[in-house]
Amino acid sequence: MISTKIKEKKHKVFIGIDVSKNKLDFAVIKDKEVLLRETKLNEPKVISDYLKELKLKLKIKPSTTLFCMEQTGLYVNHLISILWKNKWQFNVGNARHIKNSMGLVRGKDDQIDAVRIAKFAQRNKDELTLWKPERLEMSRLKSLVSLRSRLMGIRNSLKMPIADIMTFTSKPIQRQSVEACAKSLEALQDDLREVELQLKKLLRDDKDFSRLMEIITSVPCVGMVMAVQFVMVTNEFKDITEHRKFACYAGVAPFKNESGKIVRRLKVSQQANKKVKALLHMCAIGSVRADQEIREYFIRKKKEGKPGMLILNAIRNKIIKRVFACVKQDRLYDPDLAIKNNYLVNQNQSL
Repeated sequence: MISTKIKEKKHKVFIGIDVSKNKLDFAVIKDKEVLLRETKLNEPKVISDYLKELKLKLKIKPSTTLFCMEQTGLYVNHLISILWKNKWQFNVGNARHIKNSMGLVRGKDDQIDAVRIAKFAQRNKDELTLWKPERLEMSRLKSLVSLRSRLMGIRNSLKMPIADIMTFTSKPIQRQSVEACAKSLEALQDDLREVELQLKKLLRDDKDFSRLMEIITSVPCVGMVMAVQFVMVTNEFKDITEHRKFACYAGVAPFKNESGKIVRRLKVSQQANKKVKALLHMCAIGSVRADQEIREYFIRKKKEGKPGMLILNAIRNKIIKRVFACVKQDRLYDPDLAIKNNYLVNQNQSL
């Protein structure tokens, strides 16, 4: 998804939509007054007809109307497609962001949630971003990565119980279990291999992906899986352009933790993409083992008495900084340049 800031205070009508698999709850607000609340089926023709009905009934225009909804994965696809095709302006917001903005909420009701989303859009109209479609190749990449993850999950859910059976049961039962799952595991492995081939082909054949992957994987201990996450999360470094924002998203950015005169050491937030954080952690551990500069940094900080996890978190941030610096300058990672830059930073800090 590519987003653009809403530059002008031109929106007068705000339509909040609570999205679920089977239905959509609409709430329309104008001048802080709720004009209507209605529920429609989450089907393309129903949505298209209802938008035409709204346009005639309320005399609203695409240029002065702002739709807002939470990102709910596949369930928003019909709505997004029709809104974009008919040139309506809309924001697809982070569900947690919208929920936290609602304040203290008791209970849950889809129509009330739609009103709250509309009010959220009205309050934050100057900060919200308009949705624009991402490249088709990016959609394909996300689909393949998601499919790969599901296949691996199914495969592991079969393999793990078999491993326990092989340890704790008799040989006849072991043989029975292995034979029963052998064909399924083989088929899953074949499917997984095919998906990975398609994924590698897409990353190789698309020139933008190919260049980004080349740059990102040039950073020591950053492999293909982590590089793909960098590309997807940042939308090819178009939506997230600063390393600090990515660090915050990944849950490795330290924040102040103080109250009055009580000041505790900086802590990372638990609101994070746990998968990206785990992958970054593996990259950090690999760097301590294989990257001389990082290993020396780790040893030096340990001698200073710093906790191990604190040092590893600093290394995760170093990896993010390296990736963003290389992408921004469109160059491969150069260890000599990195050492020189670290030297200059240390010199400036000591002055």
